[in-house]
Amino acid sequence: MSKRSVEITSQYFDFLDRHISDVVNGRAADFLELNQIAGELFVSHKHLTDTVQKETGNHPCHFYDLKIIDQAKRMLTDTSRSIADIATILTYDPSNFSKFFKKFVGQTPGQYRQKNKSSEKFTTK
Repeated sequence: MSKRSVEITSQYFDFLDRHISDVVNGRAADFLELNQIAGELFVSHKHLTDTVQKETGNHPCHFYDLKIIDQAKRMLTDTSRSIADIATILTYDPSNFSKFFKKFVGQTPGQYRQKNKSSEKFTTK
C-alpha cells in the first residue's frame, strides 16, 4: 500500500480515539457518521472506506464499533455508573446498547461487569 494509504488509515484511527473521548466527556453531542468523519479528514467517504478496508481487511465501521465497545468495557469496569447511564453517554438507547454490546462481546453489559468484578477478586488476593 502507498504511504498516503497508511497515513489516511492512521489518521482515521487517531480521529476515532479523539472523537469517542469527546463524546464521552461531553465535548461532542453525538457520534459522527462515517461520511462526516471522512469530511473531517479531507477525503471522500468512498476513499476513506476503500483505503481503510484495503489496509486492514475490515470496513471502517467495524473499528468504530470496536472502539465504542472498548470504551464501554472501560466504563463498565472502571466506574460505578449504571448501564443505562453508560448507554446514554455513548448515545445509545439502553436496550439497543445491550444488544449492540452483546453482539460484539457475547454477553450483556451486566454479565460483563459481573464477570469482570469476579475476576478482579481472584487477581487481588
